Formats: sequence, C-alpha cells, structure tokens
Amino acid sequence: MVKQIRRYALFQATPDSEFVKETYGGYFNVFVSAFGDEGEQWDLFRVIDGEFPRDDDLDKYDGFVISGSLHDAFAEEDWISELCSVCQKLDAMKKKILGICFGLQIICRVRGGKVGRALRGPDLGLRKIKIVQDMIEPGSYFGQEVPEDLLIIECHRDEVIEPPESAKVIGFSDKCDVEIFSVEDHLFCVQGHPEYNKEILLEITDRVHKIKYIEEECVEKAKRTIQKIEPDTRRLHILCKNFLKGRSHLV
Repeated sequence: MVKQIRRYALFQATPDSEFVKETYGGYFNVFVSAFGDEGEQWDLFRVIDGEFPRDDDLDKYDGFVISGSLHDAFAEEDWISELCSVCQKLDAMKKKILGICFGLQIICRVRGGKVGRALRGPDLGLRKIKIVQDMIEPGSYFGQEVPEDLLIIECHRDEVIEPPESAKVIGFSDKCDVEIFSVEDHLFCVQGHPEYNKEILLEITDRVHKIKYIEEECVEKAKRTIQKIEPDTRRLHILCKNFLKGRSHLV
C-alpha cells in the first residue's frame, strides 16, 4: 500500500517584505519551517492577491494555515470576503484550520464573532498568555501536562471583541481577552505569532512604524520586551503541529 502524503496549504494574507525574501526566501518558508514535517506537501496561495484553491481541490488537503496581515479582518475587500467564503466551506467540511493573528480574526468573523480595533491599543513584542486549564481536555494537542502560560510574539492592532458562541477561549493576557480559542476539533486560533522570531519582529516593527501604523512608543516597548526573554517557540510550534496533524503530545 502506498502511503498517502499529507498535504497542507498556507493562505498568505500579506506580501513578502524584502527582508523576509532575502533572509528566508519568503513567509511561506517561515511557516513551513515552523509547522511542516518531512514528507509533507505544502502549497502556497497568496490570498491577498486573489489566489485561492478551487472548490473541488479543498478536500485534497489535510489542513490549512491563515497568516497574519496588515489588513483588517472586518473589512469588505473582495479578497477578504472570498477568504471568508472559502473558510466557511472548510468549516462545513470540518477541515483543520490554524488561524494566526489576522487568521484568528477571520475565523472569528466566519463563526459569527465580532472583530475590531484592540480595546487596549496595539500590542507588539513579547506577551505572556495565561492558559485556561479547565477548558482543555487531557490528551488534547496540549498534551497531558498543560502549561500555565506561554510566551509569544505579538504584532496586532485588531482583536476579537466578542468570540463566537461556539468558541472555547483557552488563552488570554493582560492586554487581550482572547489570545487563543478553538472550535470543536478543527479550528484552532492564536492571536500572537508562533512562527515569528525576534529578527522578524524587529524588522516588522520598524517597517510598520515608518508607514505610521504604530507610534514610536509602541516600537520602543516592543524592543524592550524581547531584550532578555525568549518566546516559547518550540512549545508553540509543537502545539500548532499537534493540532494540524492530530497528535496529542506536547513535550
């Protein structure tokens, strides 16, 4: 019997910066490095440019990842509306979707929640997420020993204002009430960026400051948060991979 190759797709909702292209060959490589395993097939759809899989190809994939974006998930741009439509179809098919930052907000919108500007202002830098132990079942992709908190890189000015009724909020912080949520076994969403490293964060903060997306004060605070403390990158990568691949251990 021929072993079936697992197949995943990245819905890239942001253009590649010159830095990311020169350093990593594009965000696609950053995501595959974080969440991919040997022997898998990963495909790229630049949804920000209107690239989407055909409806009859959706079932070929084991899972999907939606990236972050500088765009608002609550906007009515054509490509965002199309992304929501595709995600509704995937949700109905019970396909696994990992939503990151903008991706979390898209899933919130698709599931009937409310997204808007962050009530406590933009968040950039390293943030400690508190994990709601009672909301996690033993043996889930968090594993048997659920961490009390996780350090993650944040970079957003929008957030979930009202989570979907069907969502389980399993992570929050002093800055954002909905840092992680899940819906059933096929939707897992993270407001922060498990795929980012410090180098990528610093480049993004400088770039978005130049276009007046954030204030100078936010840039300086972000840089201070990552000077001496490291994000829980390995744990976050394994957590997201466990979800995508249906594993149940977190080491």
